[in-house]
Amino acid sequence: MDYLVTIWDAGGSVPPELAVVRTLVAHGHRVVVLAGPPLQGAVEAAGGVFRTWERVPHRHDAAAPDPFDDNDLSGPAQIVQMLHDRIVSGPAADYADEVGAALDEHRSDALVSSMFMLGGMVAAEARGVPFAVMVSSCYVVPCPGMPPFGTGWFPARGPIGRLREAVVKSVGACLWDRGLPGLNTARAQLGLAPLAHPFDQHTAAARVLVLTSQAFDFPARLPSNVRYVGPRLDDPDWVEPVELPPGDQPLVLVGMSSTFMRQTELLRRVAAALDTLPVRGLVTTGPEIDPDSVPATPRIRVVRSAPHTTVLPHAAAVVSHGGHGTVIKALAAGVPQLVLPLGRDQPDNAARVAAAGVGLRLKNSASPEAIAAAVARLLNEPDHRTRATELGALLRADATDETLITELEKVARQKNSAIRD
Repeated sequence: MDYLVTIWDAGGSVPPELAVVRTLVAHGHRVVVLAGPPLQGAVEAAGGVFRTWERVPHRHDAAAPDPFDDNDLSGPAQIVQMLHDRIVSGPAADYADEVGAALDEHRSDALVSSMFMLGGMVAAEARGVPFAVMVSSCYVVPCPGMPPFGTGWFPARGPIGRLREAVVKSVGACLWDRGLPGLNTARAQLGLAPLAHPFDQHTAAARVLVLTSQAFDFPARLPSNVRYVGPRLDDPDWVEPVELPPGDQPLVLVGMSSTFMRQTELLRRVAAALDTLPVRGLVTTGPEIDPDSVPATPRIRVVRSAPHTTVLPHAAAVVSHGGHGTVIKALAAGVPQLVLPLGRDQPDNAARVAAAGVGLRLKNSASPEAIAAAVARLLNEPDHRTRATELGALLRADATDETLITELEKVARQKNSAIRD
């Protein structure tokens, strides 16, 4: 069957979405991928046929400014507005045009879309082409039982907690609803009825595929088309082999965001903290940070990247920003972790780590002394590793089952007809 996959260059969401491409290709399907030019090599390495975005905002090359950069934005309202302006609603008609043209040219049996590309979903809906939505981390669309996105809260308990959650969700809904005019204009141009809320677009999806394990996420009352399909544990294509620091002391792997989130100072504090402990440290800075900006020592090696699949089996603990990819790979390896969230969905991932008892969380402003104390707890208190080992077994099973490909093939077989559960 023929699939069109749409991806935006959003750092940590790219590897699991490319893993979806790889899975489809491995099962004999033809896959065209709409993405920005910096992802062409990775798309082709995954077996997809690359097709570049033309008019919608995207990164034209690796050195170009990131149109989705949120580092200078001061709060949720500005971040949501940026997403509206750059992907969700402002360019919705352009997304519909570009995705529609690709669907027509390649006669695609199904669209598989990143969750924010609502305009592309409009094009599929108008043509009767079934589509699936990829959620590259935990489920983030508001629903009963799920804490508000970005808060780092546990599920609400008691009347005060439920009231607080309801207020925040109401404010969040108002922020997202600001994008309705642009999205509904794109829908009207293709003869579709208006929506009441932007993410109602997901209700038209044959499937919303959550690329994590339900065992890691909080329980909630989800829409009927949502399916957990297990985490994708593939390393990004840009990682390089590394030599581990010498010695037999416990190894601590450090990984922060693959995008720029002003994390240099945090990396320095983590490296300084590890140097006070009887451990070896492997600090990965990611592609946006120069490794030379983080002082190394004989026991603390600083590199740009490292393959988690080969390093994690040797690690005694992980320190990270809480990106879903790093968190889930550490868990799949049964490694306890310390999370210092920088933003986005990272506080929410940290909350799930803490709730599951598989690690600890601190503010990203934590001192080297506080970081060292938390890492020492992970190394010396066995409960975190025991729980991480137990949860890791569930994650590995979810990552290797056939749910993802089964659901994707079910979507494509339903072209021009309603999907049946």
